Amino acid sequence: MKHDVSLPSAAPVPTIGENAYRRIRSDIIFGRLAPGQKLKLERLRDAYGASISTLRETLNRLASESLVVAEGQRGFEVAPVSVENLREIAALRLLLEGHALKQSFAAGDMEWEGRVVAAYHKLATMERRMHDGDRSETELWKRYDWEFHQALISACGSTVLIETHAGVFDKYLRYQMIALSFRGDIAAEEHKIMHDCALDRDAARARDVLVRHVEGGVEHALSKGTIR
Repeated sequence: MKHDVSLPSAAPVPTIGENAYRRIRSDIIFGRLAPGQKLKLERLRDAYGASISTLRETLNRLASESLVVAEGQRGFEVAPVSVENLREIAALRLLLEGHALKQSFAAGDMEWEGRVVAAYHKLATMERRMHDGDRSETELWKRYDWEFHQALISACGSTVLIETHAGVFDKYLRYQMIALSFRGDIAAEEHKIMHDCALDRDAARARDVLVRHVEGGVEHALSKGTIR
């Protein structure tokens, strides 16, 4: 008997424009492109391997996300940072994540629990390294931080909410990278509590800890004096 075996289709290869978008966006979020830095199209062309027209479209796309500022005839620059903007982003993150936590904790199944546990394990491992003084992989630390918080809300049932939260979280992360803000044992313990709350389905306590976590992160970042 002949069996029809279908192989999984390969993921689509990103276009040059999509690849440039992802790389420039990542470089902004992780601070490789500094706040206020001029984005000269000719230099970007050499660095990211995309045409001037493609880069212009990419930068306009990033401007719609408030990560780049379009200056008309003067070109583009990386969006600046400010204390007021950080506080606004933090407040929006709390609004979105707090709502999503409640929905996710109520609907989460065993697969969701597995995602939370796996994401927490990676984050906790990286936080221990950071605590021991290893700062060689700060980007990986923040990627795992992002993955953990996304895992917590991944069962909320709303793709729009998850995607909106991800965009806001990226902007919050950008401030943490600029300030190189690591709160050590305090943040690690808050993450552990949120992990335990997820498994216990204690959304109220998780929300309270999240508020302390985000507000504490804001104040610690501002204490570095690099954001004005």
